[in-house]
Amino acid sequence: MNRIPHSLILATLKQQVVTLPDGREVRTLGQGTWRMGDDDSKRKAEIEALQTGLDCGLHVIDTAEMYGEGKAESLVGEAIRDRRDDVFLVSKVYPHNAGGDKLVQACDATLERLGTDYLDLYLLHWRGDIPLEETVDGLERLKADGKIRAWGVSNFDVDDMKELLALLNGKHCAVNQVLYHLGSRGIEHDLLPFHEEQGIPVMAYSPLAEGSDVKEKIFNDETVNRIAEAYSATPAQILLAWTTRSGNVIAIPKAGQAAHVEENGAAMLLNLSEDDLDALDEAFPPPSGKEPLDVI
Repeated sequence: MNRIPHSLILATLKQQVVTLPDGREVRTLGQGTWRMGDDDSKRKAEIEALQTGLDCGLHVIDTAEMYGEGKAESLVGEAIRDRRDDVFLVSKVYPHNAGGDKLVQACDATLERLGTDYLDLYLLHWRGDIPLEETVDGLERLKADGKIRAWGVSNFDVDDMKELLALLNGKHCAVNQVLYHLGSRGIEHDLLPFHEEQGIPVMAYSPLAEGSDVKEKIFNDETVNRIAEAYSATPAQILLAWTTRSGNVIAIPKAGQAAHVEENGAAMLLNLSEDDLDALDEAFPPPSGKEPLDVI
């Protein structure tokens, strides 16, 4: 696919949104930051990539205190300086920090690294030993104090979600961030339908199979490349168009180069046909039964 003007990507993304339970609209494509900020020699390019993403309308930026032990958050903070209003800012808390004073301290440290006084969304990174009820109570207090606008979870399966939603204020959960890409479709068996029933969007991390041992297989797959060629697109763009096809999933691929971000953004101009989707189902079949949830 030829280079697409940022303005066209922005205009397209403004029309492709997922509605959170609180009524706010989030665009279906954002930016992840896993493994960003670790290498100082890449810092300038990574900041440029994040800022290019904002120019293209990829307003969701997802990070975590775990990523480089705060280095990714500091990188994001530098990238969004003077552009806070352009960003839907998401970070995640370690499970061992997800209760009591530790939660408040972890959130404060995240806000300081990001150079902001609030998060749009704060997620429990994965389930740990601290009781969910304590975590939910703490997140609700952070929301009441204005430090976060909403909260959610990450790497929760259906049983975890049912337990969460049964708690007082548990239904305030805004999203569940999980692994989802063409080569890892386990959530389609029960988790994705459950979320659609509950009206809680899914946020897909590693939608380009980043860090996966099946990435090479997907990108070299004959069907993926045939469809990409038909659209004058790249395999990565086909994967992103596929991941966001339902309108209920927010994809957050990581890209450390501006050109890569532009490529990702242009994927939202694609509209895969039913024949395309059937062919991809044949090449990478959906789950026939419940599969264990991958956790990263």
